Parts: sequence; structure tokens; C-alpha cells
Amino acid sequence: MLRRRLLVFPPFFLILLLTGMPPQAAEDGGIVNLRQTGKAFAAVAKQVSPSVVFIQVERVSRGGPTSPPPQAPFGSPFGDDLFKRFFGDQFPAFPNQRQPQPPPQHRIVGQGSGFVFKADKGMVSNISYILTNNHVVEGAKKIRVTFKDGREFEAKVTGTDPKSDIAIIEIKDSGHPALSMGNSAKLEVGEWVVAVGNPFGLSHTLTVGVVSAKGRSGLGINDYEDFIQTDAAINPGNSGGPLLNLDGEVVGINTAIFSRSGGYMGVGFAIPVNLAKNIADQLIGNGEVTRGYLGVVIQNMTPELAESFDLEEPKGILIAQVSEDSPAEKAGLKVGDLVVSYQGEKITEVADFRNRVALTPPGSRVRLTVLRNGKRKLIKVKIGDLEDGQLVASAAIETADALGLTVRTLTSDLARQFNVKPGEGVVVTEVKPGSVAGLGGLRIGTVILQVDRVAVNSSADFQRVIKQRSGDKRVLLLVSDGGMSRYVVLSWR
Repeated sequence: MLRRRLLVFPPFFLILLLTGMPPQAAEDGGIVNLRQTGKAFAAVAKQVSPSVVFIQVERVSRGGPTSPPPQAPFGSPFGDDLFKRFFGDQFPAFPNQRQPQPPPQHRIVGQGSGFVFKADKGMVSNISYILTNNHVVEGAKKIRVTFKDGREFEAKVTGTDPKSDIAIIEIKDSGHPALSMGNSAKLEVGEWVVAVGNPFGLSHTLTVGVVSAKGRSGLGINDYEDFIQTDAAINPGNSGGPLLNLDGEVVGINTAIFSRSGGYMGVGFAIPVNLAKNIADQLIGNGEVTRGYLGVVIQNMTPELAESFDLEEPKGILIAQVSEDSPAEKAGLKVGDLVVSYQGEKITEVADFRNRVALTPPGSRVRLTVLRNGKRKLIKVKIGDLEDGQLVASAAIETADALGLTVRTLTSDLARQFNVKPGEGVVVTEVKPGSVAGLGGLRIGTVILQVDRVAVNSSADFQRVIKQRSGDKRVLLLVSDGGMSRYVVLSWR
């Protein structure tokens, strides 16, 4: 019978087996690298902390959750609400009812972060400018900033831009070092980054992580989004603080977190410094932000759309609508053009293209390379000045609802009913549940302008073109909902 034998080794031998190498060799390898990494983080902290500020703001609010509940009116033991339930709003108040008093004012204290930076223009010799988020200082009656050395200053707002969530505040003191600005366009996923700020009021806290992703948009945080995503810990109070590379250069402005708990869950978002710097310089130099205007509705190219346009790859930005009398129309851009580059740089995302147009100074002449019917075409556009309600380069509305549908020719009455132009396209008057059209997001009131890039201006046109394409089991529609155009591919088996 075999017996198991217990082998006993001296303690030092076990240490050698577990480590796999002498302690000195381990120190010479990984530990040395870790020490060097730690020293790099420490160097960044030492370099940038004197420029980072803790921002405290005071706001005044009337009412709020601390306001006392309204009292029953004097002379009515049940209150007017009981009588209004039976007699309606015409029921008069009791004559001896006391007049309601305005709710008391309440002082609200908020906090955030910011940092000193040097503007390209509009500088004043005895002023230090601090870059932060608009939501940190919005509505503030009083702003106080505190530096790491304990010095405190009253600050005032230089300018704000709610659409990008950027704000500049200033203090009357020029003896503060400004942080160096990096180039967020060169930032790569996986790079180390450092966040410095004041989470939960804990002054000048440093956290580290990596760039998790770039170009995050569609989050609904700002009007103009192109976020850097990072796993460096960001918490309430970090807003407005710098996100830095290992050279101590600012690459982003910490702005928001994704959280189900209200605290850090591993996903934070920062505004790229290239975008923030452009906005900040305009606020200091001009007092306001002007944005470029192109006048198109655009959408990302999908594999289904690429196949319908006979493209090998789903790359580029598809123009779904061109506004009348816009810079885009004057330059000759057309619905169905595929924008592949802007000023010689490749374009792959709607958000990136929209931001580039918006950041282009009005009056500038830019070069767009488009694919039209499979051929490259260079188009020069003079960028306009964006006004409220105009289209910079707006993303088309993405829906998913779908081909058992009924269409009608757009008469004047129908055009008025659905608020569209008469004589252009056909209007959808019925969509059957579970039909092919449901998968494309068509609904009652949707106007179909083109079928496979052929204009349809009557129900007969529509039926004829659809019948011609019935053997393809796929159709490309240009549709309009609420004045916004988009391409839709409907397919069936």
C-alpha cells in the first residue's frame, strides 16, 4: 500500500519556492519600475498642485425642500383645495384668508475645482484666470477660491459657455503659476492620466488611472460632447479640475461621472483640453463664444447604409439634409454626399465633425472631401456664423420603429396638418405593427422624400419605385421627421 509522505522543508526554502527568485532580483525588476512610476505621479502632483484651486460658491434660492409647507387658509378648516375639488378653480378664497408670503431665501453652498491657465489673448497683467466648469459657478452670488498654500481670493465670473460647460473666473492677483496645456488630440487609449481636484471638499486630492476611451458623445451632458473617458477616480467636487498626462500637461477638464450611487464607479468623463482652450480664449478675448455654421443634418454611416451606397467600408459622415441658403448649399454640398475629410483630416464620427465645424471661426474657408456617386470631390466652404436655431452640423434623429405602410400624396391640407412643405415627398398615414417599415422607424407623419435616391412626389411615384425594387429585398429611403432628415434602410426576407 502506498503511503503519502509529508515532505518538510526549512522555512527559508519555502520563501525561495514562493518568490521564484531571490529578493534582490525582484527589487531590481518590478519593484524598481513601480517606484519609478510612483515618483512620476509624485512629480506631477508637486508640479501642478500650486495651480489647482478649491472653488466654493454661494447661491441663493427661494423655497426649496426646507421651506415650510403651506398652511391651511385662515377661516377654512379644510383649506381651499377641498372646495376646488368639487367647485373648480372658480371657487373664491375666504375673505379673511391671509395673503401668501413669498418663500424665504435659502443659502446654498457648492464646491468644485479649477486651475490657473494662460490665455492666448485678452490677458490683463494683474489678473489670474481660472478655468472650470460652468455648472460649478452657474448662478453663483459669491465665489471664493483657495490655493494649496492656503491663500484665499474672491473671484468673479469672466465668461461662461453652458453649451460646452466651460467657465472662466478671475482673481485680482497675478502671482500664480499657470498650467501647461497639452494636446488632447494626441492622447491615446491606455495612457496614464492624473486627476487633481477637491472631491467631497478634500482639498488637492490626486488620483491616477488610464484613458479608457476617447470621443464619447451622445451622453446628454453637454450640447457639444467629445469626452475623454478615464478610470482615474473622479467624485463630486472634482468638476472643473485638470486631467493631466505624465508630463504635467492638461489634457482634459474633469466634468462628469457615470454612477448609480452618486460616487465613483470607475467611469469618469473629461472635456478635451483642445475644445476647452478654444472656448476659454474666446470668453477672455471676446466675452462670448462664436461658433461656425455649416447648415447640414448628418448621420453616421452604418454597414446597411454603406451597402446601399455601394461603399466597401462604412466610413465617413452622411449628409441627410442641407438647409436652404446655408453655407453648405452655397458651396454645392448635396443630400447623399459622404464627408470623408475636413481640412485634410479624416472624419469618422458625427460628434467629431460637428465639433470641428463649431470651433472653426466664422468667415474661414475650409476644404471638405466628399464621396458623391462613388467619386471623390473637393468642396470649399465659407463657414457661417451660428445663430440660435440654426444647424451647425446636426445629427439626424435615430429611431427604430417599421414596410407595411400607407402613404399619401402631400396635398396642401396634409402639409399644413403635418407641418411640412407641399409637393415634396409623400406622407406616411399608417404603419402596421410588426411590419418591415417598423424596423426603420417610420411612423404616421413621416415624410418620405426619396426611394433609392429617386425623388418621390406622389403616392404613385412611391408605389412605382418600390415595385421596381421589390426583387432586391432592400430599399434606401430618405425620410424627414419634424424637419430633420435621415436615411433609413428597410430590408426584408
